[in-house]
Amino acid sequence: MSRSCSSCRPDFEKLAKSKRFFDLPEMELVGPMPTIAITPVADGRDGAYDENVAGTWKIAERVYDLLTEKVKLPCGTPVRVVVAPEIVYGPRSAAIAQKYYVEQGVSANIWVSRSWCYSDELMGACMGIGSSEWVQAAYGLNQTDRPGAVWLKAFTAAMDEKKRPIFSIYSPDLEDEKKPLCDYVAERLIRFGRCAASIAMMRGKNYLSVGGVSMGIIGSDVRRNLMQEYLGMGSVSVDMVALKGRMDNGFYDHEELERAFKYMKQFKLDFGKGKRPQSNDDLLRDCCKMALIVRDLMVGNSRLADPKVGKEQGFKANVEYAQGANAIASGTQGQRMWTDLYPNFDLVESILNSSFDWNGPRPAKIVATENDSKNGIGMLIAFLLSGAPQLFADIRTNWTPESIKSATGVNVSKIVPRGIIDKRNSGAGALDYAVDIFKLVGGKKLTVQEAYEKIRSTPALQKKLEAAAIKGTEYIGANLQYFMGDGLSSHYRTPGNIPMTSYRFNVVGNLLTCSVVEGETVELPKKVADHISKVTDATWPETYWAPRGMTSFEYMSKIGPNHDANSFGLIGADMITFCSMLRIPVDMHNIDAKDIFRPTMWDRFGGDDYRTCEELGPLYA
Repeated sequence: MSRSCSSCRPDFEKLAKSKRFFDLPEMELVGPMPTIAITPVADGRDGAYDENVAGTWKIAERVYDLLTEKVKLPCGTPVRVVVAPEIVYGPRSAAIAQKYYVEQGVSANIWVSRSWCYSDELMGACMGIGSSEWVQAAYGLNQTDRPGAVWLKAFTAAMDEKKRPIFSIYSPDLEDEKKPLCDYVAERLIRFGRCAASIAMMRGKNYLSVGGVSMGIIGSDVRRNLMQEYLGMGSVSVDMVALKGRMDNGFYDHEELERAFKYMKQFKLDFGKGKRPQSNDDLLRDCCKMALIVRDLMVGNSRLADPKVGKEQGFKANVEYAQGANAIASGTQGQRMWTDLYPNFDLVESILNSSFDWNGPRPAKIVATENDSKNGIGMLIAFLLSGAPQLFADIRTNWTPESIKSATGVNVSKIVPRGIIDKRNSGAGALDYAVDIFKLVGGKKLTVQEAYEKIRSTPALQKKLEAAAIKGTEYIGANLQYFMGDGLSSHYRTPGNIPMTSYRFNVVGNLLTCSVVEGETVELPKKVADHISKVTDATWPETYWAPRGMTSFEYMSKIGPNHDANSFGLIGADMITFCSMLRIPVDMHNIDAKDIFRPTMWDRFGGDDYRTCEELGPLYA
């Protein structure tokens, strides 16, 4: 019988006298570091174990090195990987690994083996606290002497029978243990690791709703239970009066505001003609204030808790308000209750969503226009998977070659035989989309993850990206017909021929679904692009895009609401894997079957995404 440890008893009297403070975490958002476990397994019989021990550890080492080298968080930090204290060969050694993993904060696990072991017993031992929410994979070596396939199939069958989804990784060809992991195996391990780390990043964080529903747009109805059950996220709602109160009371870092104001002056600025609600400088300064405050509401700001800073800058320090909402994503309502009176959120959203600001390069802050939380969570997921900032867009207009020729006299049928979608929105398009980031880093052979890793790790490239985005962007005064309180919208034209994935998360009743379509941006003749911009809204950023393997009209017809979001690179396969981990069915995609990687349970349901997800239910429900 265990006894409580008196030395572990908290000093409640001391705690009662302690004062609140702002604690700076290791990462900007509070939460455990995404951690993936590697569990090597082997036959426990004397002789069999001894013959396999060195080879099994070698496989574990290769998987460890691959994950730590290739799977990065959006800030560039390698994913944390831990390994079982010993090779697992029976229920007790499995329980020892499980105990260690709970202590280490593991949220995903990869089993690896080159030989037979007692699969169902091992799986049964890992049913402890929290593990039912882990995402799991198993890699079995394809060889002949002690084939990992025998263990792999027995193990995945056990997992399927107990309704514990598991990703099966097995090389199509015989493997040479003296050589590196084959491309097929490495690709699937990386995809699993990337998606598992993204899920761990989201879990326990919040979506911050700044305001409520915008103009009756259903996307901005924040469905709290869906976020909790499907994504493992909470939600925090802040009325926009809190934003106005901070502006009026000066509750922001005044020194940073001046840096931001000076920084934004670098951009081309067109404040508009005629009588405007504010002077040019007052408008720009207010937009910068709003950006600081929305960020502070999301992630907090230690300077707002510092009485010395407050006294110097003329505000009352407040520890509670300084904490923020620990929000990994957010949305701003804007229209109309705010924008009829005050500047719109276009500058706020565009600069926070970008990979840089007046403080230098940084991971993007996900902020959705019009508080479209469904698009916001899509932007968050794609950001975590790609490491790239995201582009929020209206699915503005479907243009066919015929309609373009009729409007402009220019025949573009050879450029865009299936038509294009005009994607533009006044706010949450990251300024990175004014630049061809693949050309910046030396070509399209790199994945988007590799491209942004190269940018993050190369200061000269970071500066080059920022300079090109500033040069290519103009902030333009708002159309007062729609935004009576004015505002500043970023305008740029995304270069053509960039691989880009479009996606949308949809809600049907209490079901969350995902649409994901890969394609490429289009470089239209200047006369055509200028015409489309003129007859649409020349103050907003514009991106022309064509889906792969379907017409633009098909995309326009089948995609859900009026907004979608977009990511540099082709990340559709990653998104399908990610959705399967959370049991979110994919309702529309154009990804090749050979690239689709889901748990083996999907095969037991004939590959039917909807039936499998319905049987399993959301991961956190």
